Parts: sequence; C-alpha cells; structure tokens
Amino acid sequence: MINKRATSIDVAKLAGVSQSTVSRTFTPGATVSESARQKVLAAADELGYQPNAIARSLSKQHTNIVGIIMGRITSPFHPYVLEKVIKELQGAGKQALLFSTPPESKVDDLFELVLQYQVDALLVTSATMSPEMADVCARNGTPVVLFNRNVLGANVNAVCCDNVEAGRLVANVLVDAGHRKLAFIEGKANRSTTRDRKKGFIDRLQERGHVDVAAEGGDHTYEAGFTAALKLLDRDDPPDAIFCASDNAALGAMDAARHELGIRIPDELSIVGFGDISAAAWSSYSLTTIRMPVNRMIDAAVEVLLNQQNEPANGPVFKLIPGTLIARNSARLPDGFTNPAPM
Repeated sequence: MINKRATSIDVAKLAGVSQSTVSRTFTPGATVSESARQKVLAAADELGYQPNAIARSLSKQHTNIVGIIMGRITSPFHPYVLEKVIKELQGAGKQALLFSTPPESKVDDLFELVLQYQVDALLVTSATMSPEMADVCARNGTPVVLFNRNVLGANVNAVCCDNVEAGRLVANVLVDAGHRKLAFIEGKANRSTTRDRKKGFIDRLQERGHVDVAAEGGDHTYEAGFTAALKLLDRDDPPDAIFCASDNAALGAMDAARHELGIRIPDELSIVGFGDISAAAWSSYSLTTIRMPVNRMIDAAVEVLLNQQNEPANGPVFKLIPGTLIARNSARLPDGFTNPAPM
C-alpha cells in the first residue's frame, strides 16, 4: 500500500489554520504570527509534510532551475567547472539541472527536452549550438550563456577565455626564445576554442615572418595529441615547437615525442598546452601552458546569467577574460621570463 503524500490542505486542517497561512509559514520573509507558525510546523512534522518547491515556483512563472548543458563531462576541466557553477547558483537561490551531450552531438538535439523542464536559464559549455537555436531561446524568454564558447552571429551571451590573445602570446614567447619551425595541434574543428587559439597563434606567427606553420587536426584528448605529434614529427622538416589546443593533447604529444621517437624535451622540442589541468603540473610532464581564468569566468558567467534573467530586455553580453602563460619545463622560453605572482 502506497501512503498518500501530505498536502498543504492536510496541514491546514490539522493545524486549524487557512491554507494561505501554511504557504506563508514556508515562504522565506513572509509574515505569520508565531502561534500560527508553531501550529503549522507541528502539524507538518506529524504528517511528514514537505513543501513542493516546483509547484510553488511554477505558480510564480519561474522554477528557479538553471539548465546546464555539458559535453565531455569526464574530462579533467569540466567536473571542476560544474561543481563551482552549482555552488554559485545555489548561493543565489537557484538549483541546477544537468544535461550531458554525447561527444558528436549538438546542443540543438537536446533543446526540445531541456525546454520541457521550463528552466529559467541555460548555461552551455563544451558543446556547440546553432544561431537558430539561440534565437529560439531568445523568443522563448530563456536566457542562454555560453561558457568558454561563442557562436558567430548568434543572439546569445558568452563568457570566454581570450583564446585569440592567448594564441598570440604563445607565438610571441616561442619566437622570442629562438624557435623557427612551429606547429599547431588542433582540437575539434567546429569548436570556437580551436578556431580562436589557432587564429591567434598563426596570425601572430605570420606577422612575425613565419608564414609556413604546420597544423595537424586532432581533438582535446591524449590519444589525438599523441597521433598528431607523430605525424608532425615524421615530416621531412619537423617542428622545433608545438602549441596544442588543450593540455590533454599536449600530454599525448609529449609522450609521443619522448617515448616513441626519443626526442628530448625541451632541448630538441618545446611543447605548450592550454588549460592548466592538474596533470600539467605533475613532475613527469611539467607542462608549460596557458592557465585559463576559470574562477573569474565562472563568476562572470553566473553574474551574466542572473542579470539577464532579472533584466531580459538587456542585449547579449560578450566577455573575454585573459589567460596567463605558466612556464614549466616542457618549453624553452625567452631569458628572464617569469611566472606571474599568484593571485
């Protein structure tokens, strides 16, 4: 036999008060006499009553739920982002509902399902959405914030690491250190992060006279970096420095060079990554990399999301936050280069 869940009507009858008094008792900031409050709490305890937060929020035309759409949830970067975002949302009185996309799918494939849950807003990271779907969300009144992504021409908010400027920074330090044969290992071709990091790196190299820059397609994985590095280093004129679109790819590239080809790092080959995942600092890798300002990005993304929800008439917001080059032992850098002071 299934026990019937107690309702606010049941509590009101047992406490001898109105249903509105029960509602006010469980509404933060609402006014109710102390005697009535005690009666309601006693009746609720006896009946095992819990307020239905979803039903109450829907009656106010919002759910206080933020949808988070995330791909590659098992990568080192994304669990940290997810934990921090949820903590900040809960601090603002919101709850999170996570949707995970398969590696090759687009966010668009999930939107029909996501919007059925009447989320108040959406945070999208490590996934791709179309401008058309961004327009659907805008018409639906659902604010969307892309985290470390942007969609050209889309009516959508975005908070990103300044990937173009980071690519330019890597190009400058490698050239200043005397490298002459440079290469780039890409991530997914349709990702804005790959596009922007590659653009900043290659554009700056060409500005400084390095017009023949090798590039090898890949992915943000160890295996892809390993394979791409073997292809680059098998060329008749192999690179003396490789910039990888992600740390995972950079770790794979390092192992391919050292263990498969016997190349000494950084004496014969410099490798630079992007992200500063925890493994980058391991002594077995000591990877020079771009550290993304993850905490600042999370703070900015949640702030934009809440502001857009509270003031939907505001136009899209696009914020770029600069990354920092962290020097370790995988790359030869210019004399005198020092890491920035800890923040």
